[in-house]
Amino acid sequence: MEKEVKLYDTYQGKVVPFKSLVPGVVSCYYCGPTVYNYVHIGNLRPVLVFDLLYRVLTECGYKVHMISNYTDIDDKIIKKAQEEKKSEKELSDFYIQAYEDNLSKLNIASVEYHPRVSDYIPQIADFIQAIIDKGYAYKVASGDVYFSVGDDPYYGSLSKTKVDDLIAGSRVEIGDEKKSPLDFALWKNTSDTGIKFDTKIGLGRPGWHTECVVMINSYFHTPLIDIHGGGFDLKFPHHENEMAQDWAYSGQRLANFWMHVGFLELNGDKMSKSLGNVVLAKDAIAKFGGNALREFFLTTNYRSPINYTPEAMETAVTEVEKYRRLLNKFEAKFALENKDFTSDFDKGSYDEFLSFLADDLNVANALTVLEKINKKANALLRNPAASVNELSMAYNTYKKMLSVLGFAFEPMQVSEEDRKLYKDYQKAREEKDFASSDKLRPLLMEKGLL
Repeated sequence: MEKEVKLYDTYQGKVVPFKSLVPGVVSCYYCGPTVYNYVHIGNLRPVLVFDLLYRVLTECGYKVHMISNYTDIDDKIIKKAQEEKKSEKELSDFYIQAYEDNLSKLNIASVEYHPRVSDYIPQIADFIQAIIDKGYAYKVASGDVYFSVGDDPYYGSLSKTKVDDLIAGSRVEIGDEKKSPLDFALWKNTSDTGIKFDTKIGLGRPGWHTECVVMINSYFHTPLIDIHGGGFDLKFPHHENEMAQDWAYSGQRLANFWMHVGFLELNGDKMSKSLGNVVLAKDAIAKFGGNALREFFLTTNYRSPINYTPEAMETAVTEVEKYRRLLNKFEAKFALENKDFTSDFDKGSYDEFLSFLADDLNVANALTVLEKINKKANALLRNPAASVNELSMAYNTYKKMLSVLGFAFEPMQVSEEDRKLYKDYQKAREEKDFASSDKLRPLLMEKGLL
């Protein structure tokens, strides 16, 4: 039996109960990076949000199939590859590996498949030809193929954009072959030196807005999935254009739920490569650690903008260290006293914690429950009469909550030297040898054993 989940759906503009198309199973896709450079930390926010969504849905009883693409065909990739005298594949392979190193350090466990655009060219060509055949796309004299926005009566319904307003603010460039300034490219027929593919619709490469629709259709074998999303900036035109193509192709709107993640800002401006105000993910992870980056992003509602500052990151580091210390205190205590944890946990507190997360990823309220367990756990550690079961329950509950939030901590390792030090300390206390115990206590505390 699945636990009730509520999510904010951009299309409906409100939080609504989530119901999967297939009972007990969730299909989810979010847009991944264009792999021509190292990603900045703003690119990681959707990754962490969808990883949390995966964990919450899984805990609520769903089997979640989540995929996220790599855009490995793009003009920026071609330009960078030519500058570095590499093939597009060599360049994209390098940056995909760098990106996946980030995912590993962030403990991202959710994505079961990373489709690459270059592996789906025949399917993209078939898809575009089908839309042409249905009358929603057209080929121009140059061989380019455009989607006819004016033929989609629902265009603008995702982003709440009025087509007339868009047309009023647009103009057709001289020599433009498009019927309308809003029409967007599905296929670029090109003879330049960049990567191109020989297909049934011509020699060239796909436009950006088509790839995700085709990969969703191909992987999930359906034109309608449960959840699709990405950064807030993708809502228009990218996701609007995706939804338009899926409607033209199948009569569906691609996803039942559309989720969009707020911007990361640096000093009040959106962090982006075009503005040049970026902090690279690999540098931030190296400096602060993956857990601290996760903590930083969790402290703000996923749909709201968040401002990156060194002070905010230091606060996140402090919080994460608090989590680690508490877990390690329990692990050290049980190891030094040769005790085994039971499997019990506080189901009431955990259910309250999960209920908050199931309510559109309300992390703020979930963290208040985590803090209650933290205080209770510390009190038990100070209580010499606390039972193994009480201690185990506090530890297991705390660890389970942190795991759902996506944190990963190395368990405490206790050496023979540590055991001897602890034994000497206990003996000194029993014998009321306070001079010795006072000398040993800071050594134990420094090692995280007290």
